[in-house]
Amino acid sequence: MLTRIAGLTARRPRLLLLITALAVAAMAVLGVGAFGKLSGGGFDDPSAPSSRARALIDEKFGGDTNFVLLVDGAGTPAGRERGERITAGLRADDTVANVLSYWDDGGAGLLSRDGEQALVLAHVKGGDKDEGTNAEALIDTYTGTENGITVRAGGAAAVNHDVTAQVGADLAVAESIAVPLTLILLVIAFGSLVAALLPLAIGLIAILGTFAELYVLGSFTDVSVFSVNLTTALGLGLGIDYGLLLVSRFREQLAHGDSVPGAIRRTVTTAGRTIAFSAATVVAALAALLLFPPYFLRSFAYAGIGVVAVAAVSSLIVVPSLLAVLGHRVNKGRLPGSRTVRSADSRLWGRIAGTVMRRPALTALPVLAVLLLAASPLLGVTFGTPDERVLPGDAGSREVSAALRQGFTANDESALHLVTTGPVGPAELGSYAAKVSSLDGVQRVDTSAGSWRTGQRSAPAPAAAALGRPDAQRLTVISRLESKSAAARDLVGQVRGVPAPRGSEVLVGGNDARLVDSRHSIGERLPYAVVWIAATTFVLLFLFTGSVVQPLRALVLNGVSLMAAMGAMVWVFQDGHLSGLLGFTPQPMDTAMTVLMFCIAFGLSMDYEVFLTSRMKELHDAGAAPAEAVVQGLARTGRIVTMAAGLLAVSFFAFTTSEVSFIQMFGLGSGLAILVDAVAVRGVLVPAAMRLLGRGAWYAPRGLRRLHGRVGLRESAVSPDAERVPARM
Repeated sequence: MLTRIAGLTARRPRLLLLITALAVAAMAVLGVGAFGKLSGGGFDDPSAPSSRARALIDEKFGGDTNFVLLVDGAGTPAGRERGERITAGLRADDTVANVLSYWDDGGAGLLSRDGEQALVLAHVKGGDKDEGTNAEALIDTYTGTENGITVRAGGAAAVNHDVTAQVGADLAVAESIAVPLTLILLVIAFGSLVAALLPLAIGLIAILGTFAELYVLGSFTDVSVFSVNLTTALGLGLGIDYGLLLVSRFREQLAHGDSVPGAIRRTVTTAGRTIAFSAATVVAALAALLLFPPYFLRSFAYAGIGVVAVAAVSSLIVVPSLLAVLGHRVNKGRLPGSRTVRSADSRLWGRIAGTVMRRPALTALPVLAVLLLAASPLLGVTFGTPDERVLPGDAGSREVSAALRQGFTANDESALHLVTTGPVGPAELGSYAAKVSSLDGVQRVDTSAGSWRTGQRSAPAPAAAALGRPDAQRLTVISRLESKSAAARDLVGQVRGVPAPRGSEVLVGGNDARLVDSRHSIGERLPYAVVWIAATTFVLLFLFTGSVVQPLRALVLNGVSLMAAMGAMVWVFQDGHLSGLLGFTPQPMDTAMTVLMFCIAFGLSMDYEVFLTSRMKELHDAGAAPAEAVVQGLARTGRIVTMAAGLLAVSFFAFTTSEVSFIQMFGLGSGLAILVDAVAVRGVLVPAAMRLLGRGAWYAPRGLRRLHGRVGLRESAVSPDAERVPARM
């Protein structure tokens, strides 16, 4: 197939470029509408008990409180007038339900301890899809300072709105940094403006194509708005990776004296084969995200698979077509003093490989020790879900959350929201509430039949009428525990362990229940994801190399580099090192984002694994000795791998400018993993492992060798580059 693609791009380049231009225009038209199809949130398992509880409370009781308006100056006439006007306006808004206000009868509990601030509580309708839009309209309408009275918005809906808005602004900043810097580095790397623009063109096509895909998918299912970040970073990065590999190989073939059509054929059948396998390994890693129920993670699979596929296909068709049209003009726009084409061999990487091959233990053990030391913080890792602390300290919704914790007696953050799936009589309801109120850490339980403390009914519950229906009952469990603490999570299990009233099931929701369910949902499926990644990687690398040892070696070394990068992220974002520099609040690792970073980093590490193994395999098949194949393979790919990794890391590191901490973690962790893999693993650990394995590195049982002979992919001819040169040993 690659041979046919090479022939077509050499014969009909202008026709293919015209078709591409029309396709890109169509993708741009569709892609512009993608942002209107994307949703915030998506961190929860829709089948989890806490999600079912929230859905049932939304259906039967108008929803939990997810929107808070904090009114300063509540004790003044102007504050009272503003508060009453806000309350009336919210009750008249059909996007809002369950409005409770300090200025209602019985609303005294919504006044701060100092009497200076008061609350208006509400539920914003719309779910993940429209909640953000509705919250934005309410924030614009009701917040701000008027007649000396300041109103600020908080609650989950406001936090989600602030996070989404902040991520959108941060994305623009990140891209304004990454794109110009990447172009400058590409020009320096290639020494030619024309050659440098080709990888950027692939990145642009990949981004537009994925936006179009997200528009289509967003029309049928929930897709997270945060997938845009991966689309831009990965699209730009893989466009550079694949474009860099193709353009470098094409220029190399021209320098060897090939004609333009011959150079294109050789480039597509060698570098193109590497790209095809590389894309397959990245897609396999990202496909593991489809195993997780939260659509936040599945959205990154949609975006990641799409961007990899578009980048690979456009690289194999568009780049060769452009090269066919440009020919030797690919070297136009040369920098003063730069060479048209650098030597295929990198003396630096050749010397490094030679040194490692002579003393594998001496060179590899210190590197391995440093990586294991970097991974050691994983021993103390804890996991959580995102809340207002991911925002900067001056974000409005975060300020409101702090004010609620510090100034108000009642704090709904640690409350558990229970709902029965069927009717429950007053006596059975009271008996159940009494048992729950007797649990350690529970302050009181509010029901339609009253409030219970330490097993005894104490008083009528606030807004008791809103807690009961003929077909369902709602209970609010107020605890003395810190939200998301280990004790709060244990309380969720204890409440769920209390026998439900006869004839009904009790679903437990709330922030702490969501955290428990999220950790369970992701943790339960994580082993399957790891097995999927390992199995698909093994199969693909076997088809690529014909060896059963190479896939195992790749899995072990990639695992070491991943653990090092993730351990560093625990040290930074959980333990709080560099928090002053990056401006974030330390907290437990975001469960979903950690899984995402693992899959992305693993996929990209396999990208460079294939780059390096491709050349080693090419030389091995040409008859080079094992050590010679490693030294020459690293000499001929080391520069490309490090350039590609450095440029891709720039795209991810740009996200550290974000003011949302889990985006910072994603950018810093992914970029660091890429660099560690490209330098420490590819440069040192791979040559050391290959030296220790010797000829056994290419071993496969006889039956599998025959299988590979039938189904494995290989070059149709030996590369001219595979001619042996003396190995530096």
